[in-house]
Amino acid sequence: MINRRTVLLGLAATAASAFALRASLGAGTAAPSGQFEITKTAEEWRKILTPEQYYILREHGTERPFTSPLDTEKRAGLFHCAGCDLALFSSEHKFDSGTGWPSFWQPLEHAIGTSEDRSYLFMVRTEVHCRRCGGHQGHVFDDGPPPTGLRYCINGDALTFKPGETGVAKTPS
Repeated sequence: MINRRTVLLGLAATAASAFALRASLGAGTAAPSGQFEITKTAEEWRKILTPEQYYILREHGTERPFTSPLDTEKRAGLFHCAGCDLALFSSEHKFDSGTGWPSFWQPLEHAIGTSEDRSYLFMVRTEVHCRRCGGHQGHVFDDGPPPTGLRYCINGDALTFKPGETGVAKTPS
């Protein structure tokens, strides 16, 4: 039988782990709401996104695991934000986490932001969003492979894949 002390200790350990993860990602990675380079109304986003993309990017949803073809994508290329086309992740940093979502151990430089997510029961998680449009991508956890030890667990519907691209793609005009 689980007692109250065990539950409280577990919650404290989870919070401490989330705090350490946010500290390791660096301060100042979150942009205040409405402070993104690209902003649109809900109606404008709905016109350019599929219903699944809108649910994930704009409503902070999550796709079912093992449903995205990007989870098993193995070609060289770049993964872009499905909302604004900013390159976020390189295939060089992708790994099979076994979770059913595309996973990366590192984003491209200056591509993502993070914020605190308290929406899942009593857990504090670190949300990953596109730094340019604020689109929700997924979450980052501290159980990834070397060299960073991080696992960026990303929704495939939040991404588009451009095979053969390398480096950081230029911002569209």
